[in-house]
Amino acid sequence: MLGKMERSEQVLKVGLIGNPNSGKSTVFNQLTGLRQKTGNFPGVTVEVKEGRFTLPKGQAVALIDFPGAYSLYPTSTDEKVLVEVLANTSDPNFPDLLVFVADVTHLEKHLLLFTQVLDLNIPTILALNMSDVAEAEGIKVNPTRLSAQLQAPVVFISGRTGENLPQLIQAIEQLAESRDPWKSSFYKMNNDELRISEAVCQNFACTNPYRALLLAHHKDWLRFLSPAEHATLDTIVKTKQFQSLLQQVDETMVRYDQFTPIVRDTVQQPSVFPVTATDRIDAILTHRIFGPFLFLGVMLLVFMVIFYGYEITGGWVESTMAWLIEGTETLLQPVSAGWVVDFITKGVLEGFKGVLVFVPQIALLSLLIALLEEVGYLARAVFMFDKMMRRFGMNGRSIVALISGGACAVPAIKGTRTIGNWKERLITILVTPFISCSARIPVYMVLIPVALPNANWWVWAQVFGAMYLLGVLAALGSGWILNKVMKSREATFLALEMPVYRAPHWKNVWLTVVDKVANFVSGVWKPILLITSALWFLSSFGPGDVAGKAEQSAAEDIEAGIAADSVRGDLEASYRLEYSWAGKLGKTIEPVIRPLGYDWKIGIGILSSFLAREVFNSTMYIIYSLESVGAAEEEAAGDQSPFERYSSLKDKMAMDTHRDSREKIYTPATGLSLLVFYALAMQCMSTLVVVKNETGRWRWAVLQFVFMGSLAYVLSWITYMLVNLIA
Repeated sequence: MLGKMERSEQVLKVGLIGNPNSGKSTVFNQLTGLRQKTGNFPGVTVEVKEGRFTLPKGQAVALIDFPGAYSLYPTSTDEKVLVEVLANTSDPNFPDLLVFVADVTHLEKHLLLFTQVLDLNIPTILALNMSDVAEAEGIKVNPTRLSAQLQAPVVFISGRTGENLPQLIQAIEQLAESRDPWKSSFYKMNNDELRISEAVCQNFACTNPYRALLLAHHKDWLRFLSPAEHATLDTIVKTKQFQSLLQQVDETMVRYDQFTPIVRDTVQQPSVFPVTATDRIDAILTHRIFGPFLFLGVMLLVFMVIFYGYEITGGWVESTMAWLIEGTETLLQPVSAGWVVDFITKGVLEGFKGVLVFVPQIALLSLLIALLEEVGYLARAVFMFDKMMRRFGMNGRSIVALISGGACAVPAIKGTRTIGNWKERLITILVTPFISCSARIPVYMVLIPVALPNANWWVWAQVFGAMYLLGVLAALGSGWILNKVMKSREATFLALEMPVYRAPHWKNVWLTVVDKVANFVSGVWKPILLITSALWFLSSFGPGDVAGKAEQSAAEDIEAGIAADSVRGDLEASYRLEYSWAGKLGKTIEPVIRPLGYDWKIGIGILSSFLAREVFNSTMYIIYSLESVGAAEEEAAGDQSPFERYSSLKDKMAMDTHRDSREKIYTPATGLSLLVFYALAMQCMSTLVVVKNETGRWRWAVLQFVFMGSLAYVLSWITYMLVNLIA
């Protein structure tokens, strides 16, 4: 957490604030480059960046990029974070001075927050961003007159081109060195506000009247206040009969009355605004009918790039890790015990593989989302789908995560950080894993032909599509339920400023991708490694001499003519898994899953799928004594049509029977039930770890696991019963 970072006394803390889409993050990247790190504010999962740079005279600066906000009367978690820091002078992130980045082409909209900040008496520089765009649109600003009337230094900059950033740095240095820094009071409080402010100042030793007023307004949710301070503020508010909401509205209107004439006096607008390229593009991309279809086309392209891009880049990761695992095994076998070699290769290195395999997808999704945001299209998409998604407890930004979840839930959940409202973001996180990801496809390719062996490819394709539809319906339905159940005081309206379309700033895109990937790897490798090692232990050890019993059982099968000696290794691997703790656990849960038509072998497959859903196939290869065959069929799968893959495994599964009844296991009822289970159940440890990291608590990940598992069980049982009834 950045609040706990150690800083030298000589380090100047500079806060970077501004409205969303003001270009603030681009300015941050220009000033700090790679000298930055990302974390969460203490106690919340709101992302904050801190970067370092040095002033010309050698003063070190810690630049804190605060979340975007529209005012100090917040409607989202992001805005609350800013208020909580600025209202508490003891906060470790409280800045020595502020740089307020404002879009000069929409200056009036940005001055509400700016004038509120001025009244906190924190030395503040107004950085008028997008000066190049303003010049192209014929907008002229008199910075000297604007500075005099606002009583704050004003600097023209362009975050995209880096124009005048040295002047901004110089202004920071001058303001930091000034013995009489610019501090102004802009808003004149009314009598009611003065009374409440004076009362708060007397009880809290608060020297700034406007900060005292903010304490009265936000007493119900400010976390740094003690219970006694909450009680004191409650008493003051009730005694003074302070009407917070009414005063907020009045203050906002008065501020606009004050700074609107300033803007008119200092900003020269063109007499007639020309029809810009942005206007012409918006006429198509945000069209009431064509706009949503165009967006779905863009999202389909995003999905395809992630999906097929992973086929290439993910293959590099897997082949590199396979080479590393094989080489490590070769080096260690002569000098280490067999279980040590297994632990390092199949436990530790497989754990790192489970982290690195997601890096290409995280990078690709971060790249594509950053590009869409940089060019200005993402804001339009949010606007178009916001109303529809609110019916399901989410907002317009949620649809990006849901569609991205079709490739992989891990990067999709990471992408929800763009959602400011905590409730809507949490619902999006919880329902995104319902969307069928690429890891489910190999399982579907095996189970669909096994469940419906006499059907043709067209029927199989329809069932495959039905699994995706089931995931979408489960996500939307669950979102609707959660929206009804979960309570939140946060407002759920959309406040969004449409940026102009522009070419992406590639440095900004690159830094975003690097930051997202580094943040993912640093946050998940430890728990994933721990879980992978635990699963390795469960599948490698068991009661008694597992290896000895496996060798004996394999030898007995060969002597009895049940299997050939050429598959002895595969037989031993199968029996080792059956006799392991994982195998015992699979047999233990068999009575629980038997109502769904499953046996203990499927139970082991379900348990192993927690590592990753596609592991179901490799586990089944081992169980059916096809471990060596499985490697060859996995390699050949890329050159075969989807439903032709994994032929040996499908044949074995289709012929398998229950030991007690000798009835076939994989009937249409069992197969379709298992398909529904895999479509709905949470079986991905990486996703759970990311959910924990993004929500800040394991309870949400556990709730998600239990809810998805329970829904999967119930609907799988219903499917099993209905298919049997129809048959």
